[in-house]
Amino acid sequence: MLPSELLIYRQNGETVVPKHLSIDKAQKAIATELITCLQQHLNYPQGKLDTALSEMEGEKPDFKVWRGLAHILKTSYATFEVVSPLEPQLLRQRVFAAASSIAPSPQGAIAVLENLATSLSTELERQVLPPEISQGLYADLPANRLLTQFTTPTPEQLLDRYNLSQTQGIFYKASEIKIHAHRNDPGEYKLLFRYLKLFRLMAYIEGDADHGFTITIDGPTSLFKETRRYGVDFAKLIPALLHVTKWDLVATLQWQDEFTKKKRQGRFTLNDQCNLVTHYPPGKPYDSMLEASFADNWSKLKTEWRLEREVDLIPIPGSVMIPDFRLVHPDGRDYLLEIVGYWRSTYLQKKFAQVRKAECSNLILAISERLNLEKAGIKIDQVPTKIIWFKDKLSPKEVLKVLDSLN
Repeated sequence: MLPSELLIYRQNGETVVPKHLSIDKAQKAIATELITCLQQHLNYPQGKLDTALSEMEGEKPDFKVWRGLAHILKTSYATFEVVSPLEPQLLRQRVFAAASSIAPSPQGAIAVLENLATSLSTELERQVLPPEISQGLYADLPANRLLTQFTTPTPEQLLDRYNLSQTQGIFYKASEIKIHAHRNDPGEYKLLFRYLKLFRLMAYIEGDADHGFTITIDGPTSLFKETRRYGVDFAKLIPALLHVTKWDLVATLQWQDEFTKKKRQGRFTLNDQCNLVTHYPPGKPYDSMLEASFADNWSKLKTEWRLEREVDLIPIPGSVMIPDFRLVHPDGRDYLLEIVGYWRSTYLQKKFAQVRKAECSNLILAISERLNLEKAGIKIDQVPTKIIWFKDKLSPKEVLKVLDSLN
């Protein structure tokens, strides 16, 4: 995605329109030139690549386009690595310690590098040359990282990613997003809902698979403290939404005017006819870090209970719940596990209202102790389900204890 300073958009009244590049001969020529530049700098330091890109950009009036395309190439298609015989910080310590015992001179510097190269060759059981030490001393600086891999996109792929990134950037300043996913293949709904959970977006879902769903998502500017991280997480949802056949969305935007410093509001709309191209695979996304940690730790337990991540939706009046996991025992018993992390009061109110409406007897809630449920108006003694409390991480052993107690 693009940083805010490389976003280009115009306003038509309250409507915000992002910059999109045509997939034509002129734009493909620019994309080709930039792609070729990265190919030519494979195994060169990032600083040398940046200098070449800056020279290509020059004083062109459309420098933001050049810079934006280059940014996407470096962040999405290129791999930069620290190449050094030792961790640079440790290498510096070894070099400086050896150099402190001799008088400063060109010959002394050469001797230090040669002696250390000999020592490291023995320690690492491979040949280490003095130039490797010189190069590795400050290899952890961004400008010194080497471009070690470059997955070459086609010019069309780069331009498609740029147009998608410009659209994603609009959502950095969203206060609310309402998505209408019309009647689609049920698998498309599930994929979209999995991404909602993956990015931990504060979504409220209404509808059913037969008629479609309305998904209301609190944006980053609706939080008590605006967070760019949450804005980026929402922007990551857009490529997933492109896998859905029929949909439209409306976003309410809020930002501070650069000159007057006053709050401004805008509106952005998008639908399935937008011609944007997703780069997400159609398969399932990975777990969130919290879910992945829990699943990984569960696999280390010696228990007959099997943990499943892919579960069915729980229909409730006018909405749907998407549990995080299902726990299944060989004797046929099963329980659903929902993890409730740190969210806003309005989200908690909706979440616990869903739990009450679901009337799901086999649902277990794992709730963070960091939540201020009292402030959100949640009366925990009125929650009709079993509850597990956790701090930073949910312990599988605590869940297993609850399962054993329910026998």
